[in-house]
Formats: sequence, structure tokens, C-alpha cells
Amino acid sequence: MCRLGQEAEHMEALKDFASLCSSPTTVVGVVLLIILYLISLGSSSRETGKEPPGPKPLPLLGNLLQLDLQRPYKTLCQLSKKYGSVFTVYFGPKKVVVLAGYKTVKEALVSYADEFGDRDIAPIFHDLNKGHGILFSNGETWKELRRFALTTLRDFGMGKRVAEEKILEECGHLIQIFENHKGEPFNTSRPINYATSNIISSIVFGSRFEYDDPRFTNLVSRVNDSISLSGSAEIQLYNMFPRLVGWIKSRQGMLKNAMMTTRDVKDLIKKLRETLNPQICRGLVDCFLIRKQKEEDSCVKDTQFIEENLLYTVTNLFSAGTDTTAATLRWGLLLMAKYPQIQNQVQEEMARVVGSREVRVEDRKNLPYTNAVIHEIQRLGNIVPMAIPHKTSQDVTFQGYFIKEGTTVLPLLTSVLYDESEWESPHTFNPSHFLDMEGKFIKRDAFLPFSAGRRVCLGESLAKMELFLFFTSLMQRFQFTPPPGVSEDELDLTPAVGFTVPPSPHELCAVSRQ
Repeated sequence: MCRLGQEAEHMEALKDFASLCSSPTTVVGVVLLIILYLISLGSSSRETGKEPPGPKPLPLLGNLLQLDLQRPYKTLCQLSKKYGSVFTVYFGPKKVVVLAGYKTVKEALVSYADEFGDRDIAPIFHDLNKGHGILFSNGETWKELRRFALTTLRDFGMGKRVAEEKILEECGHLIQIFENHKGEPFNTSRPINYATSNIISSIVFGSRFEYDDPRFTNLVSRVNDSISLSGSAEIQLYNMFPRLVGWIKSRQGMLKNAMMTTRDVKDLIKKLRETLNPQICRGLVDCFLIRKQKEEDSCVKDTQFIEENLLYTVTNLFSAGTDTTAATLRWGLLLMAKYPQIQNQVQEEMARVVGSREVRVEDRKNLPYTNAVIHEIQRLGNIVPMAIPHKTSQDVTFQGYFIKEGTTVLPLLTSVLYDESEWESPHTFNPSHFLDMEGKFIKRDAFLPFSAGRRVCLGESLAKMELFLFFTSLMQRFQFTPPPGVSEDELDLTPAVGFTVPPSPHELCAVSRQ
């Protein structure tokens, strides 16, 4: 019966494919594709071990017709219910193994950290980064640059008091922008993006930017545009068939954005180099330049401290440090406007514990409900639903399945954050997920918004500090409500399309509480 079901599924897929090829001139092409497909089946059957199950792929197209290319994570979650927590799907001709559910994702990324620890670099990200930088590199490049970035970020206060002061200063600028709207509806996207971008800018470049600085606003705008485009259906198709559809508009837009960002970052680095004092590091760029000069003076061979790695490390950190935290904060404010009773409870707890003074990181331990709300925002917001794809560094047998070296692996983070066996009400906004019966904050093992293992987000502690301080500072000063004439029920929680998933464009009112 199982075999008959698979054959029926296969025939349905072939019918869908045939409908795309109704012209007589395509018959020869279809025959050739089927031959190639049969050859690929023969070669895969000779591989060692039992492979993860999955839906039958079509020749070259793979499972393309079954995927929602705008939001593929939704399709993958549905497929996991049928095929289990480890399954195979084909993105065009590319074989991908999907890991679903908390236990499976955690086991792969932590217990099998080396085997699943490499980065899969999609064609679009190879075009943009060329194997340099931190996010889209492997081997010695990744190891050395990640070690350097972690050390430098910590030296400049990531998770410490000095970073807290920078964030609180930026809170003041953001509050002023919100106050300027005088309670009228506005889109929170730009000012929040500017604020979070300034935190990573102050660490990387050694200084913040004014919100009306055209170079800064253009940098942030291009980052947001490219992250949105990178999750589009067009870019998904390009990653599947890079030689066939390199001309698509979205790819050209991302390449143009990258070219202009590279130009601006090179200019910022040039100015820092001209004013460099080896005795005083203003930020990560200074530290990199000083290390680069030392290695050149010592004639170090195969050094990773080269111009290309500096450029792409800076752009990687700027992009990641801007978008993810900003998207989470935007979800937070939207959810507060949609659930005013929860917003009121946060503000009541803050008034009782903090009062009117400036909130500090040390207050977090005395604000269990607020802390639970922030964690629930991150869980439900689910801003990186498929993580950044991994790749197996060697052949591995995992949960009884053989996975070949070099196979693309998707840790489906959305299936972890919405795991029905781990969360009482996974699809609703419920801060009680992080509270015990006495109202005390509790940690949850399945809370993995920053992923896990070797590739866990290196800015996790900074992001947590930003989320807490920005969110509580805004809650202290404003009541967030829907625009006039719009009810809480009408606020849309549909995520936008992108590599990360912020809320869809919307407006809110920030009504001053003071």
C-alpha cells in the first residue's frame, strides 16, 4: 500500500509537470529530463544506507510545484507531519534534508555539531560575499573571523555595562522620534531600524549616525530591501537554477544594493584608516586594521586579515545587527497594540518595580512578566523561520538515516518555536509559556530563536540586551494603539516575505504616557 501511494503521488507530480509543457516542441526536452531523473534515481540508490523519506521529486524541478516559494517554511512544516522530523525535499535539482521539531534540531546542531556545522552558501550569497566574511564562509575563514568578531564584540561591551549605556543613549533618540509624531499614526519601521543599526554601528565603526544622515539612511534602506528580496520567490528560483535565471530583476536589485553598500563601507573604512591610532581602538574596524598591519609586518602566511574579509565582515555584522532586532521590536509593538491587556500588565509591573527612573538591565530579574512577554514576542515572531542553511561536513548517519557529505540541511526553527509537544499553545501569543504557577520567569529548552550549536548567532547577548532595553523604555513612555478607526482585532499579524520575517507594513499610534 505504501508503494502504491508513492506511485500515485509520483504520477500526480508528473501530471502537474506535463501541464507546464503542453507545447509539442517540448516533448524531446521532457523525455530527456525523465531520462536524467531515472539516472539520478539509480545513482542515489547506490549510496550507502537508508536515506530520509520525502515527497517524490520531478526531473530537475524537484518538489518545486509543492512549495510555497514565498513562505517555504510553511510547506516544510506541513511535510514534516507526513514524513517525520528528518525528511528530504528537492529545491529544483538540489537535494535538501529538513530537520523539524525541537529534539531533532537540538540533537543535530549540538550533539552532532561538527557534522552539521558547515554553512551552505546559496548562489545569491556567493554572488554577494564570494566566500568572505562571517555569515557565508566555511573553514579557516569562518573560524578565524568568528573568533575575532566574538572577542572584539565582547571587548566593546557586548553584554556589559558599556553596551548598556550605548543602547540607553539610543533609546533617548528613538523616544524623541516617536514623540515627534504626537500620537498620530506612523510606520515604526524606519526609526526602529535606525536605532538598532546605530548600536552595531557604534561597535563596528566606533560612532553612531544621525537619523537624517543620507549615507546612513541609504545603508539601512538597502539592507532591508536586500533581506526582503532574498526571501522572494524570484531569488528562490535563482538559487535553484542560477545558470538559467541570473537575469531576474530581484537578483539584479540585490547586486546593485551590494555594490552601493560596498562603496559606502569602503569609504567609511578609508576614513577610519586615515585617523587610525594603534594605541586606541574605536571599534571593530580599528581592531581589524591593527591586526592586519601586525600580520603583514610579521609576514604571516595565509592570513584571514585581508581587505575582503574586513569589508564583508563589516557588511555581515551591519546587516544582521540591523534587521533581526528591529524586526523583533516591531513585532513586539504590534502585539502590544493588538493585546492591550498584556501591554497594561507590562506597564503596571514596570511602574511597580522601576517607577519613573531609567530602566536598567539589572531590572530584568525583577520584571518576570515583562521578561516573559519579550521571550514570547521572539517565539511567536519567529523571524528566522528556516535559520541560515547548514551543510554536512562529512557523511553522517543521523536518527537511522544516511546523509551524504555536502548535503544542504535546513534546521526548521519555526518547527521548534511552534513545536506542539513543547508549547502549550504554540500558535497564540501567550506569555505564560515563560512563567511558572507563581508568576516567576522560567527558561524553556525549546526557545531557540538564535539557533544553536557552532553557528548560533554571535550577537545573541547584545540582541537580548537591546530587546529588553528598547522594549521597556518604549513601554515606559508610550501606550501603543491601532490607528483611529481600526480595532485591535483588525491588526494584521501576517508576516512579510523575506529571508527574515518582520510584520507586514502597518501603522501604530504611540501615545505619550507622561
